[in-house]
This record gives sequence, C-alpha cells and structure tokens, in this order.
Amino acid sequence: MIGSPNSRIFHLWYHPLYTDGIHVEARFPRERYKMLLERLGDSEQNDIMKIRKPAAISRESLLLAHDAKYVDGFLEGNLSEKEMRRIGLTPWTSRMIERTLCLTGGALEATIHAIESKGITGNMAGGTHHAHRSFGSGYCVFNDLAISALYAIEKLGIERVAILDLDVHQGDGTATILSEEKRALTISVHCEKNFPFRKSVSDYDLPIASLAGDELYLKTVREALEICLEFEPQLVLYQAGVDGLETDSLGKLNVTREGMRKRNQYVFEIMLANKIPTVVFMGGGYSKPISHTLDAFFDLFSDAAIWNNRWPRQ
Repeated sequence: MIGSPNSRIFHLWYHPLYTDGIHVEARFPRERYKMLLERLGDSEQNDIMKIRKPAAISRESLLLAHDAKYVDGFLEGNLSEKEMRRIGLTPWTSRMIERTLCLTGGALEATIHAIESKGITGNMAGGTHHAHRSFGSGYCVFNDLAISALYAIEKLGIERVAILDLDVHQGDGTATILSEEKRALTISVHCEKNFPFRKSVSDYDLPIASLAGDELYLKTVREALEICLEFEPQLVLYQAGVDGLETDSLGKLNVTREGMRKRNQYVFEIMLANKIPTVVFMGGGYSKPISHTLDAFFDLFSDAAIWNNRWPRQ
C-alpha cells in the first residue's frame, strides 16, 4: 500500500469496529466493510491506496453539530429505548459507543487530510446524514457530514463547504443542522417517495421519481454538480451511497451498476478539473445479495484512488 515514487496515494480510513461494533442480529449488512476491505486489498489499485485507522473523535468536535444533552446521553449509555430504536442497529453491542466515535473520527481525519493534501480521501463507512442535532435516526447516531463541514469552517479556515448528497435517501439531518450556516451548502439528490417520509429542507433538494433509471438519475446528478460549482466550494463532502441500485432493497431508483459508476466518475472528474478537495463518505447500500452493494462500493473507492492519482503532485 505504499505505491510507486510517482503515485499520489489515496488515503482511506477503516476500523475493524465498523463491522465488529454492530451486533450479528442487527438488521444491517455489517459484513460489507470487512468484505470490501479484502476486495480492495486484492485490487490493482491497492498500490495507490493507504488504509488508515481512525482514532475516536472528541466530545468537543461532536458538539460542533450536536446538543450536549444528546451527545452526553449517548456517550454515557443513557439513551432511552425509544431513542435507540429510532437510530436502529439494535440490539446494540457493548462497543457501539466506541464504534460510533471511531467512525466519526475517520470522517473528520479524512476531511483534514483532504484539505492538507488538496485531493480525494475517503472513509469506508459513515455518510450518517439522518442524524439531527438532538437525536439520531435511520442507522445514524452523529452526523459526520455536518461535523466535518463545521470543523473545516471553524477550525481549518475553509470559507465554503458543499455537501453533495447522492444517497437514495434525503440528507434530512444534514439539512437541519446546517440550515443557518451560510458557509455550507447542502444539496440532496434522492428518491422522492422514500425514507425519510417527512422531508427536511436542504439548500437544494432534487427529488427523483421512483424507478427513474440511469438517464434521469445522471441528468439530475449533473444538475446538482452545476449547483455545487456555482457555490465555488473550497471543500466538497460527497455522500456516495449506492442504495439507488436496481438491486437495493431500500432503493427504488433502478440505477444500474454502470450508471452508479458513471455518477462517481463524473463527480471525480469535476472535482479534479476544479481542484476541489473531496471527501468520500460511504453512505447506504442494502442490496440482496450483498455482492451487488460490494461491486458498487468497490467501483467507488477504486475509482476514487484512480482519480486522486491524476491530481497534480504537491
């Protein structure tokens, strides 16, 4: 994973807790992280990738986007049964807190590195866009996108951050947390009739009808990217969920694997052309069998490494 002397290395954050911190009986495809890591390790792009192990995020960083009462309730293991059910991933393991802190820490470390390296980085988990300021929801405890955006603004001097959310589900939590933050732009391309059924208001919402297919989906993605560029961001946080696949049990958009790959490559091409540091957040993927999800995530991260390697050397 060290690459050749002329390679520009793609840094990708991963922790074994991404899988092991989720209970085997939880209704969530926990094995996807471990299986994807193995597949990437056997790929041609392995030489231009470096797998990084994240540290736990600090309470101070969590408070950039979340209420203290909610943060402390989670960290102290005092959330109610109702709050835990709303988040999902139940039954929770004894390592759920540690997993969540490492997962969110990976997003933040990837954000810092993207800004420093002026390239593409990624976290092999996260994209937890359903977490709101005072509660979690939809498999999301803390909102790593909002935390990363606010950290970049408050701590790293970034003046404009765009959140490009192309997951099949609306980025409702990200929209509410950042609704008053003018230095952050929220863009959500999502299936119109899908979770969450009570939508929030992003800066730009681009809903798509069910069973849209590749052509309409990619047209809408291009529209989202035009909006993104008009904002002139200094950083893009890319929620790259693949749950819009035609094989996804929670998707409904009917996008093919090739269509999903074109989406990613178009995003990377635009970011490279405009030299915008970009962080890839894994997002959702629930295909049955899981192999279809793994195919799409493999395409995502291997192409991220390829496009990152095309960026000018620093």
